[in-house]
Amino acid sequence: MILHKAGIHRRVADAAWRWVLDQVRWEDVLWIPASAAGPLDPESRDSMHSGVGGLAHVLSEIRSARPWTREERRLADAIVEQVRGEVATTTDYTFFSGLTSTIGVLTALDATGSDAAVDRLIALSTPDGWPQEWLGTESFRSGSHIQDVVHGTAGVLLGALWARRHGVAHASALAEHAAGVLMAEAEELPTGLNWQRVPRRFHVTKIEQFPNFSHGLSGIATALALAGAELDRPDFTQAAARGAAHLVALSDPNHAGFTVPHRVPSRDPAVNEEFSYGWCHGPTGTSSLFLALHQAGVADIAGAAPLAWHRRCLHGIRTSGLPARLRPGFWDNDGRCCGTAGVGEVFLDSHHRDGDPGDLEFALHLADTLVERAVLDGPHAYWRFLEHRAPDPLLPPGVGWMQGAAGIAAFLFRVGRVVDEGRQATTVPRMDTWWPSAPV
Repeated sequence: MILHKAGIHRRVADAAWRWVLDQVRWEDVLWIPASAAGPLDPESRDSMHSGVGGLAHVLSEIRSARPWTREERRLADAIVEQVRGEVATTTDYTFFSGLTSTIGVLTALDATGSDAAVDRLIALSTPDGWPQEWLGTESFRSGSHIQDVVHGTAGVLLGALWARRHGVAHASALAEHAAGVLMAEAEELPTGLNWQRVPRRFHVTKIEQFPNFSHGLSGIATALALAGAELDRPDFTQAAARGAAHLVALSDPNHAGFTVPHRVPSRDPAVNEEFSYGWCHGPTGTSSLFLALHQAGVADIAGAAPLAWHRRCLHGIRTSGLPARLRPGFWDNDGRCCGTAGVGEVFLDSHHRDGDPGDLEFALHLADTLVERAVLDGPHAYWRFLEHRAPDPLLPPGVGWMQGAAGIAAFLFRVGRVVDEGRQATTVPRMDTWWPSAPV
């Protein structure tokens, strides 16, 4: 047992989860607002990101420590029924709010239905992927295809691999198709391989790149590395390794650890932070690429082992100054996507894999920061992020998994178990974390 503020993380997690449960709307449909007292958003109603689908992942975390209450069982059953009921008609295939999200939600609750989601993804596919009609803008042609994790083919590939690990029929075929689409869109460069978020043939104007995990090269290469390992496809593995080599070429050698700019080319640093450190656009998410490459058997990337690059990612995070709010616009978010909880999960995963006490120390520091920043309101707890460019910078409290109290509560629940049980505490794998949390 770790003697560290025993029970405080769990108490705040319980209060935050109680607040989330009190935001659940039991009306004609089941839904939660994106932020307190917000309206129903039909587009994200069932999503993992900010809808009721994300609550499945909190329930999965809770179940590892105690049985569900009657209220939680009712909620889990309602989520399954609603999400599963949309599969036959939805045309959204994305990682956080579509059919791929559905695979993650149903598997988190040990529910059937992922086979129908996989079959629907196959039915919606075209020879070169899944078109997005909504993307037509002055920058992209209508019907453009997206390749990234959050909106595109790499996310479908991750979902297919996760379904395959759960024995879902036709998941291998879906994964092979998604990986083949990505392979066909690779750009050959002197420094390795690159993938645009949207293939260059759909560009109307010159587009900046987001090279980190959620919207760019890092996430795409991660999906291919995992596909290479899971499907025994050395060609996928080699492509992922060459993508990582190009990512290294984009990094700043003068920056601590391993960090790649938020955007390439970078914008004016006086207006926009050049580097981000969260899961979405920073080394927190990008670190998982190197674990995927290690799992795929890659020995060397640009002169160093993948695990060495992973450790450099963690060093870049640790030396960045977070979770302190060093200046306006730096570290104003405590959620999973772009903030403190997401970083904390990565450090807990790292401690679980190799037992580094420094990783646990930093994860606990982040958890303590979340406890300190929690707004305590009677039996409830929640968090309010900042938007420093807004007239009123204090944002309303978010509810859901990626940008709200639900996701933060799940992290604090996990911290509470680690404090009680040490490194042996159960790690709950998810569609976006099963390989970072696996032993090396």
